[in-house]
Amino acid sequence: MNETVLCVVGNVATRPVYRELPNGPSARFRLAVTARYWDREKNVWTDGHTNFFTVWANRQLAVNVAASVEVGQPLVVRGRLKVRTEMREGQQQAWASADIDAVTIGHDLTRGTAAFRRSAKPDSPARAETRPEPQWETPPPSEPDAQQGAEAVLVT
Repeated sequence: MNETVLCVVGNVATRPVYRELPNGPSARFRLAVTARYWDREKNVWTDGHTNFFTVWANRQLAVNVAASVEVGQPLVVRGRLKVRTEMREGQQQAWASADIDAVTIGHDLTRGTAAFRRSAKPDSPARAETRPEPQWETPPPSEPDAQQGAEAVLVT
């Protein structure tokens, strides 16, 4: 498949619109992505052109967007780019829209903090009931004397 997958960092420009559709939940919002560059003549960071994308989220991602995303927040969005063009009645030029079919959306933690809360899956029991939490910590190194005393002796 030749899809254009991209990752953009920008600010939420419009309030997310959430809809329950026959094929599952859907949410959309506009994301403003502004290029920044260092102006050597002025010795300051300068804003460049701003692109606006319509971000589409589906299923559980849509539910989480509706509960978590607000206007002005900095986000990182990864997804497939879809550019649509169409002629509208009364216009001489074609109308164009750049949409992102989002796969992943998260807050940009270089510009603030967030508190993550895992969402419960509606069709399955809680994770704590199904599996215990794995032990992620590395065990402390054992002492060398204990290792030497525990070596097996080969008897022939």
